Amino acid sequence: MSNFQFTAISSYHSQLVNGHTSCVVAVNFYLSQIDKHKALNAFVEVFAEEALSKATALDEKRKAGHPLKKLHGVVIAIKDVICYKGHRITAASAMLEGFTSLIDATAIQLLLEEDAILIGNCNCDEFAMGSSNENSVYGNVLNAHDHSKVPGGSSGGSAVAVQADMCMIALGSDTGGSVRQPADFCGIIGLKPGYGSVSRHGLIAYASSFDQIGIFGKQIEDVALTLEIISKPDEYDSTMEQDYFLKDVAAESNHKAEGSYCVGIFDEVMQHPSLDPEIRNAILEKTNQLEKSNHKLVSFQFEWLDKIVPAYYVLTAAEASSNLSRYDGIRYGHQSKEPLTDLNDFYIKNRTEGFGKEVKRRIMLGNFVLSSGYYDAYYSKAQQVRKLLVQRMEELFKQCDFIIMPCSPTTAFNIGAKQKDPIEMYLADIFTVFANLTGVPAIALPLFQHSNGMPFGLQVIGKRKDEARLLSFSKMLMRK
Repeated sequence: MSNFQFTAISSYHSQLVNGHTSCVVAVNFYLSQIDKHKALNAFVEVFAEEALSKATALDEKRKAGHPLKKLHGVVIAIKDVICYKGHRITAASAMLEGFTSLIDATAIQLLLEEDAILIGNCNCDEFAMGSSNENSVYGNVLNAHDHSKVPGGSSGGSAVAVQADMCMIALGSDTGGSVRQPADFCGIIGLKPGYGSVSRHGLIAYASSFDQIGIFGKQIEDVALTLEIISKPDEYDSTMEQDYFLKDVAAESNHKAEGSYCVGIFDEVMQHPSLDPEIRNAILEKTNQLEKSNHKLVSFQFEWLDKIVPAYYVLTAAEASSNLSRYDGIRYGHQSKEPLTDLNDFYIKNRTEGFGKEVKRRIMLGNFVLSSGYYDAYYSKAQQVRKLLVQRMEELFKQCDFIIMPCSPTTAFNIGAKQKDPIEMYLADIFTVFANLTGVPAIALPLFQHSNGMPFGLQVIGKRKDEARLLSFSKMLMRK
């Protein structure tokens, strides 16, 4: 039993049923991994005692003859922006230091109902704003492949927790690539479901029309099962697709991808000057393999590629400035110890001290683009670009089943490499923000290794409400 090795939920459950392992053994294994990899700084809080108590109860329940629920004993980590009742949630910010959640996020409640074990809260960029996990009040998260490299952001802690075998599955959030890009940098699977597929109730808001809870894992089947469980209609989230949820996604994703698919690529993406030549060649070779396997490959012109990042940052900053206005230090959150002159001074000092540099930058940008003199020039234009992108995406998916592109222009970069130039950091999101602007599902698949020793993957984008087929196709790509 001491040699517990998790490979997939199905095999873990078989081991449990056959008495070859136990939930307590599994939890102890992951706790030892967390202790072993403390230097990676992936966790901000570990629920060791609680996780072991839950594991013991599940072992007794199983011995008493109760059938296993879908996530019985599955050890899951959560990003520090997802509420878990009675546990601290800080969004990796001094603004929420010491704050305890009063509710369970709907996704957390659904996991617990299926007997999952939550093992801890994971580090992230402050309020999910960042692409490198260097904007956390808790310090940088390190990439387990190379400690001099970033793990990606903003869900870097969740990605590294899966990467370094500190949990079986982890939840993150994806506003512009914050699940897919860390998955790409860490060599694991990262799924962003379509907007409205998973409730955002209990997810700390960054940009409400973009945010989506996503899933990290090492097996497509495990990611699919987790998605099936957390994708349920929720009256607390009015943006959910109430007439649609993914009740059979795990079973459907297990079906072998049959027949011929039409796969689209963007010429402008594959020829973009920022794209590393090795990444370009690996993806083109993969698409050539698909053609040889009787799938159809279609190249599209995409003239708006360089408009995507500006539109994304204008809109998300505008929504962030509105969402983060609630953090004023009055009802909860950081309160300044400095002498105060009036209420306005109280607000200014609380927010100046409580928020980090990147969060303040985006709040100020958001207030600027929403100001009366610039609203039409920036915010309205960005909304028009978003509408055009949605229409373009609908047109493209009438001609193809999936779109393939890189997750990132490069492999994981050095810690500190992009800190001096925020624009350079923002432009690194050029291939991921498209799916958030248009609300479609997308997944990062760990298929390749660069000559520099770092992993990188392939991003597959699917149609709205088509996560099951996206996962089935992804499974086929992982096999080839």
